[in-house]
Amino acid sequence: MTLSPLDELPIHQAPISMRHVATSDRNFYDRSYFNVHDGTGDVFGVFGMGQYPNLGVQDAFLLVADHEAHRVLRASRALGPDRADTTCGPLRIEVVEPLRVIRVVAEPHGDAPSCDLTWTGAIPAHEEPGQRMRLNERTTFDSMRFAQTGRWEGWITVDGERREVTPDRWWGSRDRSWGIRPVGEPEPPGIGAAHPLEGFFWIYSPMQFEDFSILCIRQDHPDGRPVLRQAVRVWPDGRTDDLGPGSVELRFRDGTRELTGATWTLRETDGSDLVVEAEVLLPVWLGKGTGYGFDDDWRHGMWQGELEVQEVRYDLTDPAVQASMFGIQESVSRFTCGDHVGHGLLEWLFLGRHDPSGWTGW
Repeated sequence: MTLSPLDELPIHQAPISMRHVATSDRNFYDRSYFNVHDGTGDVFGVFGMGQYPNLGVQDAFLLVADHEAHRVLRASRALGPDRADTTCGPLRIEVVEPLRVIRVVAEPHGDAPSCDLTWTGAIPAHEEPGQRMRLNERTTFDSMRFAQTGRWEGWITVDGERREVTPDRWWGSRDRSWGIRPVGEPEPPGIGAAHPLEGFFWIYSPMQFEDFSILCIRQDHPDGRPVLRQAVRVWPDGRTDDLGPGSVELRFRDGTRELTGATWTLRETDGSDLVVEAEVLLPVWLGKGTGYGFDDDWRHGMWQGELEVQEVRYDLTDPAVQASMFGIQESVSRFTCGDHVGHGLLEWLFLGRHDPSGWTGW
């Protein structure tokens, strides 16, 4: 039987059961991402969950990092017939009010971080432009996403210490994305061995202020041609201002591609410049241990068995551990826009060639 409980609802998009998706591409995914912070840069939490219907896998993680340690609780299981079941071992997501109120839970498990947090959107969910890329004639990215800033309430633990989370101080951003993106075990390289990906240049920055939010995306091809450009200001009542493609000046830690800050120059609705300064408070290697990275043993959609739950910890005071960190980074950051001071996410992935930056090697 291929039927699913979702088949009872009038939400079909193709003449197949809701258990399946309309493409046979192994790389189809459907994912939720949340972050939580108190704006100080002392601690940063990230919760994620993804389904991979053509791989038969669902996985999830909770990452809690500070300047001392990088802690991950992660789980993976066989997806099964019910795609509405968003539990994965001790981790789960509950949709309380679609597009506005979500609960995320990580039950206590050994020494791993745990949480019981309820998210309330500060602005309506914003639909971002689709991300589409090809490499060697194959579609490697074809996805859509919505983003939202918001506030949290509940609790989170760090090394066994429970921290109360209140919406006056604990903010964050989230996104929901689905479509095609490389997932699962590595595939045979084929033509990619002779013509590999030359580079990946990505900056993503949802900023939250008391009265509004600004969402910025910038992605380039290796030669600098744009893949994605968007900058918008979203108000709590749903009004959205187009701030143009914008430009960004990046500031790096010496000898690295790690950001310490950035200056966004956007276009106000009256045509004048709108300048936003970003200061990195706490950078976090999102890919380490979560599936977003290059770890051989744990990647999104990788088969781990019927149910596998693990906790991993990395000592960030160990230079050898620091040297092993690689891939996508994101950070709790402080943003200044005129008289407005807010907080949010500055996320980046700079791999390989990028002609405008003068980068050639990986």
